Amino acid sequence: MRPSRCVLVLAIGAISLSVTAAASAAASTPPAGSWGKAIEVPGLGALNRDGFAEVRSVSCGSAGNCVAGGYYRDRRGRSQGFVTVERGGHWGTAIEVPGLGALNAGGDAEVLSVSCGSAGNCAIGGYYTVRPENSQGFVAVERDGRWGTAIEVPGLAGLNKGGLAEVSSVSCGSAGSCAAGGNYDLASGYSVGFVAVERGGRWGAAIEVPGLDALVKLNAAVTSVSCVAAGTCVAGGWYIGHRGGLQVFVTDERGGRWSTAIEVPGLAALNKKAIAFLGSVSCGSAGSCAAGGFYVDRGDHQQGFVAVERGGRWTEAIEVPGLAALNKDEEASVDTVSCPSAGNCAIGGSYIDGHGQPRWFVASQRNGAWRKAIPVPGVPALPRGYGPGHEPLSCGSAGNCAVGGEYYDRRGHRQAFVAVERGRWGKAIEVPGLGSLNAGGLAFIESVSCTPSGGCAAGGVYNAGHHRSQGFVVSLTA
Repeated sequence: MRPSRCVLVLAIGAISLSVTAAASAAASTPPAGSWGKAIEVPGLGALNRDGFAEVRSVSCGSAGNCVAGGYYRDRRGRSQGFVTVERGGHWGTAIEVPGLGALNAGGDAEVLSVSCGSAGNCAIGGYYTVRPENSQGFVAVERDGRWGTAIEVPGLAGLNKGGLAEVSSVSCGSAGSCAAGGNYDLASGYSVGFVAVERGGRWGAAIEVPGLDALVKLNAAVTSVSCVAAGTCVAGGWYIGHRGGLQVFVTDERGGRWSTAIEVPGLAALNKKAIAFLGSVSCGSAGSCAAGGFYVDRGDHQQGFVAVERGGRWTEAIEVPGLAALNKDEEASVDTVSCPSAGNCAIGGSYIDGHGQPRWFVASQRNGAWRKAIPVPGVPALPRGYGPGHEPLSCGSAGNCAVGGEYYDRRGHRQAFVAVERGRWGKAIEVPGLGSLNAGGLAFIESVSCTPSGGCAAGGVYNAGHHRSQGFVVSLTA
């Protein structure tokens, strides 16, 4: 894996922690309100000559109109970024991100994040390598269904003196108005969090998150961005502060101007061991957002937290209600936050039960009040000693959400599941059709995106056998 990811892993290392594509794409549309069959991303097999591919991020501008992005390995073993577009409920052929190959002289590129402001108007971000040991962040934009050429984030090269940078998150409040966040390295080797903003279809220069230098002693990074309108966003991430250890920050963009970064209020009082991390931020409306992640308490127990912004002011972080009763082995985390409207959010994450087995949970906020966390219905516990990965979750409207994750079936194969909330969480099911693709018995979901009308899309990776991984997509009809 590229050097920049290694740097981030080290920074949080103290934490315990295609032969069937055309036929599949032409499959009949499933009944309304049901998941269709998972398909190999159309055309990805032809690109993925070296046998390693994955969907990293999915975003939907409207029901049946989505974008997925990730990476594949070409015939020379070089990692390249791809995008594929769903229009009218049908996924099109995957393509290399236009222009990214020309930037990617070092042979290691990946789409890490996708966001759509409306159908046919999206943005993607990620990284590429100029040469070995030197990575750079990029963005590319879709306008009216047509992809523009990938570009280096303006101004990032001037900041990235240490030669390791990436865009980890993008979010679009509307067509042509997006924000990107990530990290770059100083000449000293320390990482710094940055944000960059697109206005009127044009990307401005990347800047260090305002005020972050006053908080940071060593490293920092933006891990999540959420925008609800042009010039109205929130970004958050982690840093190593002057008190030592990992801390969490947030910053707001209002009227196109970023505020001074602050430590999440109240988190220091919970985070006694100075090990905290931000999983995700999400905004339902201007000044009404939520953030979630984990911290380590006085007893060396990892706990999940949420913090809420109301009226433009961040309130104190709290332990997720009801999670302590589930988290018997004291290792919990909030992975994803999704807020479809002000005061209405959902979170997803993991915990360890009383038998030492990892499990998934969800919790909802309704009209500003958090309900107790519950296990995702119907999901078997993961094997003892196995740590769960990322649990993607997305809400199209209050009480209408979807979540994904993984479990082990009776054959010992790792499979992907999806569960849907329609006012109440339904029982998780294996992703339809994925079992027949997952010959190697190793599959998981990386991303989920839902629309207000009830449609969703999800993407991830499966093992096609013979040590080959492949990206898949699956859609839930509105």
